[in-house]
Amino acid sequence: MIHLRLIRATPKSIKQKFTHGDLFMQTTCGKWLTFCHTLEDQVRDINMNGKFDKGEKKVLKQTAIPFGKYMGVITYSPAFKRDMPSIANVSEFIGIRIHGGNTIEDTEGCILVAFNTDNNGKIWSSAEDELTTLIKQNDKDGIFKIEIK
Repeated sequence: MIHLRLIRATPKSIKQKFTHGDLFMQTTCGKWLTFCHTLEDQVRDINMNGKFDKGEKKVLKQTAIPFGKYMGVITYSPAFKRDMPSIANVSEFIGIRIHGGNTIEDTEGCILVAFNTDNNGKIWSSAEDELTTLIKQNDKDGIFKIEIK
C-alpha cells in the first residue's frame, strides 16, 4: 500500500479562494519524494484539527476537505467514467476524488493533481493517470493512505 502526504501551502491572503499544495509519496525505504502539485478549494479547517468547529463552516462545493489521515481506494467513477482515486470517510463530504483539473472551477471539494503550477490558482498537465497507476502498482486492490497537513 502506498502512503501519500499532501502538504498545503499557506494562503497569500485571507480572502484567497484556492489552496495550492504538493503531494508526496513515501518510498519503501521511508523517504518522501515529491510527486506533483495540488489545487483545492479554500481551506476552512482553520485550526487544522480535522473538523469544522469554533466558527469554521463548510461551504458547499467551495471547501477543501479537513486536515487529517484518510484511507483511499481506486474505484470506478460513474460521473467521470473511469477508475480514479477515491478518499473514504471524510466528515461532511461524499464522493471525494483525486483527479485532474486546472482551476477550482474543476473541483467541488476534490483534490486536483498536476505536474505544473503557477502557484496563483492554476495547475496543468494532469497527474491523475500516473497517480492511479502508481497506486495500483503498489496495491492489487488499489488501496492507499493519504495524510493532509
